[in-house]
Amino acid sequence: MNAVVSQDEWLAARKAFLKEEKAFLRAQDDLNAKLRALPWVKVERDYTFDSEAGAKSLSDLFEGRSQLAVYHFMFGPDWEEGCPACSLLADGFDGARIHLAARDVSLVAVSRGPLDKLLAYRTRMGWQFPWVSSAGSSFNKDFAVSFDEEDRSEGEVTYNYARTPFPGNEAPGLSLFKKDEAGEVFHTYSSYGRGLDRFLLVYRYLDVAPDGRNEGDLGFPMAWVRRHDSYEADG
Repeated sequence: MNAVVSQDEWLAARKAFLKEEKAFLRAQDDLNAKLRALPWVKVERDYTFDSEAGAKSLSDLFEGRSQLAVYHFMFGPDWEEGCPACSLLADGFDGARIHLAARDVSLVAVSRGPLDKLLAYRTRMGWQFPWVSSAGSSFNKDFAVSFDEEDRSEGEVTYNYARTPFPGNEAPGLSLFKKDEAGEVFHTYSSYGRGLDRFLLVYRYLDVAPDGRNEGDLGFPMAWVRRHDSYEADG
């Protein structure tokens, strides 16, 4: 249990810590500015996605805007449900999309699973965001979020910019793209692994809660996560 002190002592400690918080936020602003200054790569390959409106290109996914955020949702070709951790993150997509659109950003989820399964799961979860299938294209492999047997032949895959052991064939990620006035598309940024923490609103609350994330005794950090319709069923 933490120390229990008077209101005056608490206020003094809180104000001292506030200085560190402000320094952290300023450093985060600086880091984000460096992120936005990173070089871009032109997307040369033509990708085709299966959508509710038929086949779409990567350019089509921008929906008339100049910026695109693609969430690489873990839902493999033979899966019946989406990844619980990806589902936790996706619970915030619909509310965010409205505000992102006002800032010229489209948000879409992409998975290798067949479209009918993706849409059935989306209905189950009560979501409305665009979700397309990359089945039949190299999109997931090119952006290092899906791995075949050749990728895994040496017991490691290239994920999060390094060779690392990985327990499955699908991994999460977020990729950002920019389209210029000529219609050319550029890959500007991708984040994987714990880099996705910043997009999990639940963690922002847990990080300031008295017990924090409280994941130290779990088999892996997100072992507690369930799909939002499964908590009660799991007891």
